[in-house]
Amino acid sequence: MNSISPLDGRYSFKVDEVRAYFSEAALMKYRVMVEIEWFIFICNELKLSGTKVWEEAQLQDLRQLYELFDVVSAHRVKKIEEVTNHDVKAIEYFIKENLKDSVFEPYLEFIHFGCTSEDINNLAYALMLRGALMRVFFPVLTGLAEAIYALSIRYADVPMISRTHGQPASPTTLGKELVNFLARLERQMERLAGIRLLGKINGAVGNYNAHVIAYPNVNWVEASNKFIQGLGLEATLYTTQIEPHDFYAEIFDAIRRINTVILDLDRDVWTYISLGYFKQKLKSGEVGSSTMPHKVNPIDFENSEGNLGVANALLSHFAEKLPISRLQRDLSDSTVLRNIGSAIGYSVLAYKNCIQGLAKLELNASAVRSDLDDKWELMAEPVQMILRKYKVEGAYEKLKNLTRGKKISRAVMAKFIDQLEIPAREKKQLQALTPSKYIGLASSLVMDYKPLFKRLNDTF
Repeated sequence: MNSISPLDGRYSFKVDEVRAYFSEAALMKYRVMVEIEWFIFICNELKLSGTKVWEEAQLQDLRQLYELFDVVSAHRVKKIEEVTNHDVKAIEYFIKENLKDSVFEPYLEFIHFGCTSEDINNLAYALMLRGALMRVFFPVLTGLAEAIYALSIRYADVPMISRTHGQPASPTTLGKELVNFLARLERQMERLAGIRLLGKINGAVGNYNAHVIAYPNVNWVEASNKFIQGLGLEATLYTTQIEPHDFYAEIFDAIRRINTVILDLDRDVWTYISLGYFKQKLKSGEVGSSTMPHKVNPIDFENSEGNLGVANALLSHFAEKLPISRLQRDLSDSTVLRNIGSAIGYSVLAYKNCIQGLAKLELNASAVRSDLDDKWELMAEPVQMILRKYKVEGAYEKLKNLTRGKKISRAVMAKFIDQLEIPAREKKQLQALTPSKYIGLASSLVMDYKPLFKRLNDTF
């Protein structure tokens, strides 16, 4: 009830899984992970003089510091931070405190060895983001893609009037209009899945200064590459104190494009509902208006649209701000990075809202059909094309004079076609054509579409 952000209040139950990657405690946990894995690496892989190679049981003891990291651990780190006034140093002291009076105590000075805080932070954030994308973001987004595809197939053959500039235009099918969004969405999902997450562990200004002065015979470039790749990331070798954050901009721009596609879908489905093409399944006890009892509002799509707007505002700022840092480092990225979870949270919340809204849709077939069947002026296009085929001069103008700004009946169109100087077989074809039959390849385009979401989810 006292939360400032609705993600931690009103909507908390819908984004609970995001918290495992972007809460304060999660950041601490991932920092501990990086510190411990670096300690293990310099002992067991690099075998630096003065260190010790740890046995499997001892490695398990070390890794339990982050595997069992809980709220009690987080509170202890905060208590230490009250003294240090430095969040990463508090992590170092927390680890040393937990390893004191153990077999590891003689080697505790190798915790955080050669590292600047940003070496730990950048890897922690990259791992957090990767985990959230893999285990939360992509699975939910895949669920949305699957829901769109299912509706596309269901409504592949449902003829529908289209609207360009808000005005009646050539017929389509409802399924084709939905699969358009799927194709756009999956293209952006594919772009996102192809972005590599980067990291660095090269010291205070990216030159391995401290590393080389202590152990000049170690190939530190090769070592950092190996360590970072072992975390599932790709190494950035040319940095200042901070990893340049360009890959963040790539990721956030990709997510923003995904969100824009879904926002467009939200608005179109909202409009179809307002036109009466869809009814919405009723939920017992639910109220649509505090004063109008009849209302069933498209709130899922409205909520999705609003949350996507918030997410995209944050994502745009992240993409613009994070790659910029004064000289070798300024701290302005720190507070921005702490808000990544909000952008991911609002995005995931929006996807879930959209999925929920799509699940409530019920086709109002009679409304869709009557709206289309009443628009015989739409037959101006196919008639014009046949006239052009036979080089009838002024084909476009003839149909313009007949139909522009006018309400045309089937009888008027039939009479016009009957007077045309074209082969009888063409007249017969046009006379048999109705708005609901004039859908081109719309249905087959839906059925021929090969969805990518399962492969993309597995790949990511």
